[in-house]
Amino acid sequence: MSVAWPDFAAALGLLLVIEGILPFLNPRGIKRVLATMATMDDGPLRVAGAVSMVAGLLLLWLIRA
Repeated sequence: MSVAWPDFAAALGLLLVIEGILPFLNPRGIKRVLATMATMDDGPLRVAGAVSMVAGLLLLWLIRA
């Protein structure tokens, strides 16, 4: 299986665009969210990360199938 570098670069670029939307539109809200996350235990953050990864994998699988 070869790596499609242009696809990877496009996906990375899209990730950066999507992640930049909320700080651009609502910087105060992002600061509040990050401050809240800094005080949270690791468990809920790990669960949120795992759910996000599984959702992303499912989305990729559905798109590529």
